[in-house]
Amino acid sequence: MSVTDFAVEYTNRKAVKGFIEKHHYSQSINGIQSYHHFGLYTDGNFGLPKMIGAMLYGIPSMPATAKKYNPIHPNRCMELRRLCCIDDTPTNTESYFIAKTLNWLKHNTDTEVVVSFADQHHNHAGIIYKATNFEYLGETARARVLMVDGEEYHSRSLNQTARPYGRELKRRYDEGDENIFFVSRKPKHIYVYYLNKKIKRQIKKLDLYK
Repeated sequence: MSVTDFAVEYTNRKAVKGFIEKHHYSQSINGIQSYHHFGLYTDGNFGLPKMIGAMLYGIPSMPATAKKYNPIHPNRCMELRRLCCIDDTPTNTESYFIAKTLNWLKHNTDTEVVVSFADQHHNHAGIIYKATNFEYLGETARARVLMVDGEEYHSRSLNQTARPYGRELKRRYDEGDENIFFVSRKPKHIYVYYLNKKIKRQIKKLDLYK
């Protein structure tokens, strides 16, 4: 079977949540403000579609990220937050999947820049991004993540006290709950994709990445 036999469909958060929790190394989409969700499908039993991949885009996890990678229009910057496929898909499945979703974003949204980070802690170098013409912009600084009951949360989760889960995390942390603690992480590789040449030229003229 060729990757071109697979169907890429725009869907909703609920449709991809369970798949990502099962197949993505994070096993979670907690805390992600996702805007666009996609499923990758093949023919399943009785002719029904079977999900073999899932992806979601959202606003960047850090407020400064959008301003850094699209300083001209920060509100038109998206981050590829989750991507996973089942293990026995053909070569180039993920690059095919990404390319289709980028094309959808280009023609159906005002998104101009997509940023994604390859996590070295999980041995990801970002090869798939190179295969889909993302530009490599180096590494982030070392950071830390918040571990909560064995799951990773963004370090800013304790500051999100406007939300019930944020208030609960802060309460537990302040009370010394041993199941909530910070751990350091390796830098992440930074990849950026420009959805049009004009915005790429404009941003490059600002020379912000040197």
